[in-house]
Amino acid sequence: MAVDTTMMLAVHDAVRRDLDRLARATERPDDDPGHVLGAAVGWELFKRHLHVHHTAEDAALWPPLERVLAGRPADLALLAAMAAEHAVIDPLLAGVDAALADREHGPQRLGGAVEALGAAVRMHLRHEEHDALPLIGATLPEPQWRAFGETHRERVGDGTSRYLPWVLDGAAPATAAAVLGVMPPELLAAYEAEWRPAYEALARWPAVAAS
Repeated sequence: MAVDTTMMLAVHDAVRRDLDRLARATERPDDDPGHVLGAAVGWELFKRHLHVHHTAEDAALWPPLERVLAGRPADLALLAAMAAEHAVIDPLLAGVDAALADREHGPQRLGGAVEALGAAVRMHLRHEEHDALPLIGATLPEPQWRAFGETHRERVGDGTSRYLPWVLDGAAPATAAAVLGVMPPELLAAYEAEWRPAYEALARWPAVAAS
């Protein structure tokens, strides 16, 4: 069975994109906390959507896959590693928040916190793409894959108007076409007329990060 991982990989690309922007926004910290706090909107969007993605996997992807893989210890160990890598990321996000909130020493702490977060998230994405996604494609029944997608959509909830433009911000044309090609006409119209323009009008990152 081949599952359609287009949206999953588009989310991964969006996460990497924002890690790049976060690094650029914080690579020259100074004594003015406004220098780093200027990234607040982009940072909040990144945190929210990463949290949605990982909690949906924890709730609706790894558990059914564990049941399918019962009696296969090597594959179960991979799923345990996925969950363990998720658990590492939340404290690293909190570390960046703590540095942002520290007006006295935060600018000096921020670069290291962002670097540690980026390293952990990028490693996890590589691991998932290299090992977990092929395993999912080879073993997970399609109804369970669809159920994961539904759980993900439910967790996005009424944030779709921000989520979809966030995923497609800077996406390759082929990726954007594949994602938008399965959208119902009414959602596609809303995306083009309202959601994308509103998202693009947000001051998401400092100018140095958006380049």
